[in-house]
Amino acid sequence: MAILVINCGSSSVKFAVFEQGSAEALVTGIVDQIGSANVGGSYKLNDGTKQKITCQVGADHTAVLAAILDALKADEALQNVAITAVGHRVVHGGEKFAEPVLIDADVLAGIRELSSLAPLHNPANADGIEAASTLFPGVPQVAVFDTAFHQTIPPHVFRYAVPDALYHEHNVRRYGFHGTSHDYVSAETIRKYDLDPVRAKVLVAHLGNGCSATAVVGGRSCDTTMGITPLEGLMMGTRSGNVDPNLHSYLAENTGMSLDEITEMLNKKSGFAGLSGISNDLRELAVAYEEGHGGARLAVEVFCFRLARELAGLTVSLDGVPDAIAFTGGIGENSKLVREKTVRYLKFLGCELDVARNEVNGGDSNGVISVEGSKGPLIAVVATNEELAIAEATAEVAQPEGN
Repeated sequence: MAILVINCGSSSVKFAVFEQGSAEALVTGIVDQIGSANVGGSYKLNDGTKQKITCQVGADHTAVLAAILDALKADEALQNVAITAVGHRVVHGGEKFAEPVLIDADVLAGIRELSSLAPLHNPANADGIEAASTLFPGVPQVAVFDTAFHQTIPPHVFRYAVPDALYHEHNVRRYGFHGTSHDYVSAETIRKYDLDPVRAKVLVAHLGNGCSATAVVGGRSCDTTMGITPLEGLMMGTRSGNVDPNLHSYLAENTGMSLDEITEMLNKKSGFAGLSGISNDLRELAVAYEEGHGGARLAVEVFCFRLARELAGLTVSLDGVPDAIAFTGGIGENSKLVREKTVRYLKFLGCELDVARNEVNGGDSNGVISVEGSKGPLIAVVATNEELAIAEATAEVAQPEGN
């Protein structure tokens, strides 16, 4: 009894396999550069063994998934693993999908209809679903949406101050993303630190190449930083985050850039990469920061200030000081520099950072990096596990208790 988790991007497929009821993946892997001459990838077993996945030149999503399946079936260590359900990460569920759902023709059509809100993601997600349905006939397929966790956000928070018809006719509103991670991490924070599951106020900072923060009360999202697209909110690896809405017009008039060129620049050439002039990878920037590189220092300072400002703003939706602040994602879990600089801005909330604990990412203190006995919020490093969250949601939907 095993769950296959699939995350289809426009040019990649990430995947993992979980035995039902286990928190440790049997297999994790990725195939990228789909459609190109260099398409290929690898997977890793939970004992650390790595294997290559070979694909035909120019392979599409269906062919890539077939190659992944063939590789897993041929691995002697996986001979007794039977896939009983497939869980798919789907980026945008709009207002149509507020929870994970069993996929049928209507659900698949709904995912494709929402492609205008996520043109780079939903079509690839739908292609992956169709491919998996072909390769696993009769096996339940479940869609788990990035936006679903945020469907509890109230209208006065998710509406933009634009003409009302744009919302009703064109779905213009804030949706939020990274919902699977925010859901998992907020729940894990409440569990690990014995917080009140009904009243706990938690701020989650999901920081990776994409970044967002969410205010969670009693396990329910009540505000988040991303909007109708993942571009709104925090500065990120290559995304600008919040800018003046009139920037498009200004740049078009003064540089001759087209709407598409400006949009691509804000999504793919901004953020850490744009400000630093070096890289979108904070690990590289942290080294350059210590060496005194001006662009790297500016990028880190801007990022930490904006993160702190957004976290502070989210406390309005918490209606009070948070009980806990959780840092997660590749940056959140590993960058002592970002955590230290961000928390320094939040002293007015009573935040107190334990420098020694922060130095080792929470280390032996069960992830806690705040000063022991502090009267302010508990601050912790909490590892996210989106694949596990998708697997658990898939098992619950595909094989509900009692069936």
